[in-house]
Amino acid sequence: MTATTSPYAELKAPTTARRLLTAPTTGPLAALLLACAFFSLSTDQFLTGGNFSLIVQQVMVVGTLAIGQTLIILTAGIDLSCGAVMAFGSIVIAKMAAEGSVPPLVAIALGLVVCGGFGLLNGLLVQKIPLPPFIVTLGMLNVAFALTHIYSEEQTVTNLPGPLTALGQTFPLGHTDITYGSLVTIALFLLLAYALSSTGWGRHVYALGNSAEAARLNGIRTSRLTIGIYTVAGLLYGIAALLLISRTGVGDPQAGQTDNLDSITAVVLGGTSLFGGRGSVLGTFIGVLIVGVFRNGLQLMGVASIYQTLITGVLVILAVTVDQLSRKKAR
Repeated sequence: MTATTSPYAELKAPTTARRLLTAPTTGPLAALLLACAFFSLSTDQFLTGGNFSLIVQQVMVVGTLAIGQTLIILTAGIDLSCGAVMAFGSIVIAKMAAEGSVPPLVAIALGLVVCGGFGLLNGLLVQKIPLPPFIVTLGMLNVAFALTHIYSEEQTVTNLPGPLTALGQTFPLGHTDITYGSLVTIALFLLLAYALSSTGWGRHVYALGNSAEAARLNGIRTSRLTIGIYTVAGLLYGIAALLLISRTGVGDPQAGQTDNLDSITAVVLGGTSLFGGRGSVLGTFIGVLIVGVFRNGLQLMGVASIYQTLITGVLVILAVTVDQLSRKKAR
């Protein structure tokens, strides 16, 4: 008796392959691998453990900001204030700890609360009034920037206690030194990737980004969810502030002035749609690495920093163009 094969079985493999080819992270991952291959052939210094560790160290602050930015962009919002909020949080932590007014761990906790408070306020303004996220966060950018310079009195805070710079310390892994801060950033990516892909909260975030009205009609408390997302993003900016301090060893009022744009760049390069509902934290991690690899590789090749910025801008335009074309094709 001859076994019959269902026609659907023949279609299964092509369908799986097609899903892999059309996944939002496939393009960014291919771009990252091609960039690594190109720079490996262009300079002998690129393909070393020490250099890859350096790349992760260089992007860990922006990467942490980009996690919060991803959450907000998934809801079809945007946060222009993240870099300024991080800078203010870093000054709060550094100045309180350096002056000895509170213990270092309490200073860190207060910095996280301040950054989380900015996120909460952003969420309330976006949801309760409501105001467009672009306008709210643009205004909050200026507020946080001004408060940073007022509170710091335009002075860099130095002589920080050990707990504030602990995440900047390294440990050996084979012949490569790894910072504890890099591990914190990777752990945050894994944690939020799990939360978005495997929890009800994550499914609600995607539903909100696809259609806030449809999500509300399906019983999702969209108001509470939106406020919670902005608050979580603010707490992530506070962690980024601590990572910034641990990397630089000071509280710098000039820090973070372009990190908001860098975080958006990483999110877009990672395949997350600016229209909401499509993307992933894993894609953002790849996007962060793309930015880090390009800047590191071009620097090793002796390319001027202005051309690094130019190339990054071209990559962003290409990524958004691909997103637009894929949306039109899906319709």
